[in-house]
Amino acid sequence: MQLVFLFGPTASGKLTVAKALCERRGFKLFHRHLVEDMASTVFEWGTPNYIRVREYNILQVFREAVDANFSLVFTFVPEKTTRESFISHTAVVVERLGGQVCFVELTCPEEVIETRIANVDRKAWGKITDVSRYRKLKADGAFEFRRMPTPLVRIDTNEVDAAEAARRIDVALG
Repeated sequence: MQLVFLFGPTASGKLTVAKALCERRGFKLFHRHLVEDMASTVFEWGTPNYIRVREYNILQVFREAVDANFSLVFTFVPEKTTRESFISHTAVVVERLGGQVCFVELTCPEEVIETRIANVDRKAWGKITDVSRYRKLKADGAFEFRRMPTPLVRIDTNEVDAAEAARRIDVALG
């Protein structure tokens, strides 16, 4: 079982690349908004209860995927409400159960991110679609995160399309 932990900034193309990679590899897609939407129906975003419920449920899906031998692509935005221990805990849980975690980073220039934020398809997932809101969140430190593990591969999604990004990740996975 492989867990491709696909991370990068807002609007860097994570979901688009994840879909292309899942199609290419036959992996299951586990989009972070599925759990965030569930947690936010009960708890306010960013509260301790929200954070615990979100992280517990993500880890539970990882456990069950390893048990069922389902490889996953998980999309993730490093941001300040994520406990740093969540990343290391993910690796420990998956690897102790016999799976493998592969961190993959998507990057994108800030000016491109801002043009992508207004894309209509982002609204369906409750993603940020307002550039002013994005800028305020960024200025307030919402996207600050201590440090992510060294990625297996890093791809600038402004330089390649989703199919090529998926191909590069596929090659890196072996």
